[in-house]
Parts: sequence; structure tokens; C-alpha cells
Amino acid sequence: MMKPMTLTNGNLAFSAYSCGLEENKNKPLVICLHGFPDNAHSFRHQLPFLAEAGYRVIAPTLRGYEPRSQPEDNDYSVTTVAHDIFAWIDQLGEQKVHLVGHDWGAIISYAACAMAPERFISLTTLAVPHTARFLAAVRKVPKQVMKSWYISFFQLPGIADYMLQRNDWSLIKTLWKKWSPGFQLSDNDWQTLRHTFNSPGVKQAMLSYYRQNLSPGIMMGIKKNQASLLTTVPVATLAITGEHDGCVDSELYEHTFSDHDFPKGYRIERLTDAGHFCHQERPELINSLLLDWFRKNEH
Repeated sequence: MMKPMTLTNGNLAFSAYSCGLEENKNKPLVICLHGFPDNAHSFRHQLPFLAEAGYRVIAPTLRGYEPRSQPEDNDYSVTTVAHDIFAWIDQLGEQKVHLVGHDWGAIISYAACAMAPERFISLTTLAVPHTARFLAAVRKVPKQVMKSWYISFFQLPGIADYMLQRNDWSLIKTLWKKWSPGFQLSDNDWQTLRHTFNSPGVKQAMLSYYRQNLSPGIMMGIKKNQASLLTTVPVATLAITGEHDGCVDSELYEHTFSDHDFPKGYRIERLTDAGHFCHQERPELINSLLLDWFRKNEH
């Protein structure tokens, strides 16, 4: 059973789900980071399974996705958010953890592992390839430009803010359908997301991730941010992609990973019959891959 808990970084507080913290004392800890448009409930299929397998697992709510984790300076840069992870690891009294990230959670995870590799046993990313090599790869997979239309749209102040929430978040429902074709969220799962999105300040925070980290200057390679310079990820990495991902084209993976960037090794796992939210579409397969990867890197 997933239990609620609260994590902190300075004066910011983060709701989280946990499994196995008490039952599996002194066992490895796994941190699972959600993305957009999602929340910590995203890992509902993974937490109980991994706890049953002997792990302690937490799924935090990302910075900004609830009022008490919205910083006064409105800082949602990837490298700043990575420091939230370091604070959580310290709060839980850990030295090293397994890190799992989906979508923005994956982007943040690459940065965190590049910044402090000594804090991580392994890295698993879902649906987003090595972020620092993403722009160069798009030139080789030009169809990604069309799939990334929403990034440019989100830069439009006022218009994007209005359209995102219009008609009870219908744009977000459309993104889910296009990004994971054939997958249908249950009514209950949608209501948990809707509750998150309707909370004060969350819409602005979600858009701030795009506006601060994927501005036109950054996307065109004119402007560099700290995350784009973090090319070396010295943590063993499992990168999982859905073949039918309508958000991030699976072909990008062949152009974003190299032995040079991942000196501790990497593996790309491409799933057939899965899209962007692969851990919700194919939970049994994802759970098996996670468990195998964790155990492989604990020796």
C-alpha cells in the first residue's frame, strides 16, 4: 500500500508516496520522478511491486506541482530542481539511491546524475533520451520538430496559459491520447491529475519548466543553460522508450547515447506496443526491467 509522506528542501515541502520504508529497513532506496502532464500517482504500478521485491520506494511530487513547493523566486531550472533530489536523499539518511525518471523526471535525472554521480547506484529513464544531446539529434530525426510543437506553443504568455486549462484541461487530454496512442486513463486516474492541475499556481509552474529550460534561444542552440552542458553521466543508465511515443520519437535514442557520455555503461530498451507513458501502459514489463537493472548494478 502506498503511504503519504512529506519531503523538504529548505522551506519547500513536497508530498510523496512511499512503499516499503518500514518493512524493508536497510534495503536500497528507489526515487521515482514523474513528468508532465502528470503527478506522483504516475508510479502507482511500480511502488508496490518494488516494495514487494524488497526495496524502499518513494515517488515525490515535483517542485511547483503543489502550492507548498512553489519557490518565491519561481526557479524551475533543471539544475535547481536536481538539488531537490539531493536534499531528499540527505533527509532520508542515504548515501546512494536508484533513480527513476519519466519525461521531465528523466530530464532532471540526467542532470542530477551528471552533477553528483556518487549519490546514485543506477539511473533509469523513461521516454526521454540523453537531454544534453537532444538538439543535435533532432537534426537527424527532423520529424521530431512536429512532435515538439507544444514546446513552442507553451512559450506564448497568456495564450498558452488560457488554452492549457480551457474546457477542463482538454489540451492535456489530447496530449495524453497523442503521446500514448491506444492507452486510456481511468476516470479515477484522471481525477487525481485534474486535482493536481487545479491547485493554485500549478499551471504556471508546469509552463515555467518549459519557459525556463526550453526557451526559443535554448532550443535553437543560441543560448546555453547549465543542463545543456552536462553531457557526461557517470551512472549506469537504462533508457526505456516506447516505439509508438507520440511526444519523443524513439529514433532519437540512436543519436543521443554514446560510451563517451556514459562511461559506466548504458542500455536502450525499446518497447513495442507502448508510447510515452510506457510505465503505465506496460507496467509488468517495466517492473521486470527495473528490478533486473537494480539488481545488476548492486554488485
